[in-house]
Amino acid sequence: MAAANLTHMGIYVHDLERMCGFYGQVLGLVVSDRGHVPRFGGDIVFMSGDPKVHHQVVLVHGRPASATYTTVMQISFTVPNLGELRATRDRALALGARGMRPVSHGNAWSIYFEDPEGNVIEVYLDSPWHVPQPHGDPLDLDKTDAVILAETEATCRADPGFMPRAEWERVQAARLARQLA
Repeated sequence: MAAANLTHMGIYVHDLERMCGFYGQVLGLVVSDRGHVPRFGGDIVFMSGDPKVHHQVVLVHGRPASATYTTVMQISFTVPNLGELRATRDRALALGARGMRPVSHGNAWSIYFEDPEGNVIEVYLDSPWHVPQPHGDPLDLDKTDAVILAETEATCRADPGFMPRAEWERVQAARLARQLA
């Protein structure tokens, strides 16, 4: 058996153009294609932030007007460093994102916020360490990178399940090999 690899996700939206603008301006995604899908009864937009990937997010008009909440738990994106995590936070807040919540998971630093239609977005980057999850500590992104790294490492090392990320990756690879054998 081969492991499945998540490649993209799609969500129904109320306001297609507003959502395209938000995902483009906050997350840097661009429209790779758009069109009309009779089966959905509305327009569809494909967006990507990777020039080699046709789409990572699909937005489809047709979320029922009566849908006052979303069943999406979260939509997650990675960034390369803490500076970009801060910049994403700032762009999201400038565009009216609600519920901004920065969290250190020990194994990653994340921000969580709602897009204009209430879907929870997570933007994160991995840390060099692993601790068992769930794990959540407050994260002050206004601290320097060096301070955030030092505080996170100290918290992680105090956890009995601590290990360097490289070690965790070796353990996980062995688990997957057994599963897929």
